[in-house]
Amino acid sequence: MTTTQNSRPVPDEPGAVPERPDTSGGVAAALPVEAGQVSEKEARQVAEAARQSTWDRPSFGKELFLGRFRLDLIDPWPRSDPADDARAEEFLDQLRAFLTTEVDGATIERDAHIPDEVFHGLARLGAFGMKIDRSYGGLGLSNLQYCRALMLAGSISPAIGALLSAHQSIGVPQPLKMFGTAEQKQLFLPRLAAGEVSAFLLTEPDVGSDPARLATTAEPSEDGTGYRLNGVKLWATNGTVATLLVVMARVPAAEGRRGGITAFVVEGDAEGITVERRNAFIGLRGLENSLTRFHDVFVPKENVIGGEGKGLKIALTTLNTGRLSLPAMCVGAGKWALNVAREWSADRVQWGRAVGEHEAVAQKLAFMAATTYGMETMLDLCCLLADDDRNDIRIEAALVKLYASEMAWRIADDLIQIRGGRGYETADSLAARGERPAAVEQLLRDLRINRIFEGSTEIMHLLIAREAVDAHLSVAGDIIDPDAGLGRKAKAGARAGAFYARWLPTLAVGRGQRPTAYGEFGPLAGHLRQVERASRKLARSTFYAMSRWQGKMERKQAFLGRVVDIGAELFAMSAVCVRAHAERDVRPENLELADLFCRQARVRVDALFTALWENTDSVDVAAAKRILAGRYAALEEGVVTPPTDAPWVAPWSPGPSTAADVRRRIPPPQ
Repeated sequence: MTTTQNSRPVPDEPGAVPERPDTSGGVAAALPVEAGQVSEKEARQVAEAARQSTWDRPSFGKELFLGRFRLDLIDPWPRSDPADDARAEEFLDQLRAFLTTEVDGATIERDAHIPDEVFHGLARLGAFGMKIDRSYGGLGLSNLQYCRALMLAGSISPAIGALLSAHQSIGVPQPLKMFGTAEQKQLFLPRLAAGEVSAFLLTEPDVGSDPARLATTAEPSEDGTGYRLNGVKLWATNGTVATLLVVMARVPAAEGRRGGITAFVVEGDAEGITVERRNAFIGLRGLENSLTRFHDVFVPKENVIGGEGKGLKIALTTLNTGRLSLPAMCVGAGKWALNVAREWSADRVQWGRAVGEHEAVAQKLAFMAATTYGMETMLDLCCLLADDDRNDIRIEAALVKLYASEMAWRIADDLIQIRGGRGYETADSLAARGERPAAVEQLLRDLRINRIFEGSTEIMHLLIAREAVDAHLSVAGDIIDPDAGLGRKAKAGARAGAFYARWLPTLAVGRGQRPTAYGEFGPLAGHLRQVERASRKLARSTFYAMSRWQGKMERKQAFLGRVVDIGAELFAMSAVCVRAHAERDVRPENLELADLFCRQARVRVDALFTALWENTDSVDVAAAKRILAGRYAALEEGVVTPPTDAPWVAPWSPGPSTAADVRRRIPPPQ
C-alpha cells in the first residue's frame, strides 16, 4: 500500500483532463519556484509531465474507452507458466501452514502490533522477496502468484498483507526492479529479499495528491558526492520498521542541472532521520505507519533512482503494477465475507426459513458472489497481462483498483447487514458468549482505507479519465489550450479533422448489433454484444461532452467519474465472459456466476448512462459554494462540534527533530 492519499481536499486534482502543456522539454516540466506556492495550472502541468505519454503497447482498456471492443486482446484467456505456478504453489503451501499455525490475527488486532516472531517467520519463508528476482535471493513470483500470496496473508491479518504489499509493490524492490542500476540492485535487493523492510515516502503533512507542492528538498552537496535531504513525510506505511526507504524530494534546478522531483534510496538508520510518530487508524491496527523527519540527511549520488527529475514518473509507473496488490486483498476480503454470509444465512432461521431464502438477503448473497467472482477475474486478468510485457495495463490496473476497493466495501457493508447485531459486535465479544468469532466489524474498518490508499476513488476517476481521453487531447488538445497560438491551433484543427473523419463513423455500427455475434460464447454472447454496443455509446458520450464543454470538461469531475465507472463495468463484464468460457469444462458453475455478474452489471451501466445527462451536478456545485461561504451554518447549531484551537493540517518547519524517535527495529531471531 502506498501513501499517496489526500492530506486535505484539493479543488482541482491532478489527473483531471488537463490543458495541453508544452512538454517538449521532457519530464522536467518546470516546478514552481517555491514549494507550496503553486497555481492550478502549474499543478496540472507537473502531473501531466509525470504521466507516461506514449502508447507503444496494446491496451484493452484504452481501446474500450475509444469505442473499440478489442476482445482479441484478452481472448483467449492468458495462461501462466506451469513451472512458475508449481514453484509458487510450494511456497503458498508453506505460507498457509505458517499463517494458520504461527500467526494470531486476533492478537495482532488486539495489540495493534505484529510480533517480531512473525517478521522472522515471513523472512524465513522468503515472503519479503516474493517479487524480487531469484538472482538476488528472492522468489521471483509472477504478479498472479504474488497477489494470491497477499490474498492469503490478508485473510489472516490485513496488517500483514499491508506490510508485505507496501514493502514490495511500491517500496524499494519495485522501483529498483524497473529503474535501478545493476549496482543498486546488487547492493539493496539481497538485503530486502532476506527480510529487511522497505517503505515509500511521498506524502507530506500538506501535500497529498498535489505533488507539485512537494516541500522536501534534496540539496546537492558542495563536493558533488550526494545530496542533503530536509523535510517531513507523513503516512509512510512500514515507516517505523523500514531500514530502506524510497524518498521523493525536490532537487533545485540550476545551470547544468535539471532538478525536479527525484527518487532516492535512503538508509532508514541514516543520521538525521527521526521517526516522530507512529500513526493510528480505525482499521489495520497492526500497521507500522510513520511521521518521519529528515534533517540534513546525506544520501550518496549513487542512490538516485532513474536520474534527477524522474521521481514522479517512477512513482506512477511503479503503481501501474503496484496497484494490483490492493485489489488482491479486496478479493480476499470478498471471499472471506462470502463464506461467512453463506454459512450464517444457511444456518440462521427467521420466520420459519433460513435467512438466506428471504429475498432481501438473497439479493445481497447474489451480489456478493457475483461481485467477488468479477473482482477476482479482473485481478487475475490484469496480473496475467502484467506478466506479459507485450501489454500496457496502466488503465486496467487502475480500473481494478478503483472497482475492487469500492465493491469490497459494499460487500463488507452487506455482510454486516446480513449478520445484524452480530455483524456490529466484535469478535472478542462473540467469543466470550461462546459464538463463532467472525470479525465482521473489523473487516469493514480494515477495508475502508482501500478507497483512499494508492489514489482515492476521486483521484482514480480523474487519472483514468485523463488516460481515456488521451487520443482526443493528442489530436485536438491545442484547440482548447488558451496558451496555444494560432499556428498550433491550426495544426491541431487539421489533425482533429483527419482523426475524427476516420473515427466517428466507427461508432455508429458495430459487431454488437448482429444477433449472432460472439456466438461461440454460448449463453454469454448477449452480454458481449451489450459490451460492444455500450463501448461505442460511451465513446460517443465522451466525444459529445468534449465538444460541449471543451476546456471546461476538466471541471466536470462527476461526469468523468461516471464515464470511468461505466468503463470499469464493461471491462469486468468482458473479463468474466472470456474466463468463464475458457474454463467451462473444468468450472461449469462459473458460467452461471459470469451470467449473474453481467446481469447485475448491466443494470448498473444503464443507471450510469442515464446519470451522465440526468443529474444534479450543477445544482450540487452551486450549493457547495454556498455551503463553503457559510450560508447554511445555522444548520450546524445544536451540537457540540470539534474544538477549533488546532489547525486542520499541522504546520512544520525544517530543522532537527524535537520529538523522541519511535522507530522499531526487529531484533535478529534467537
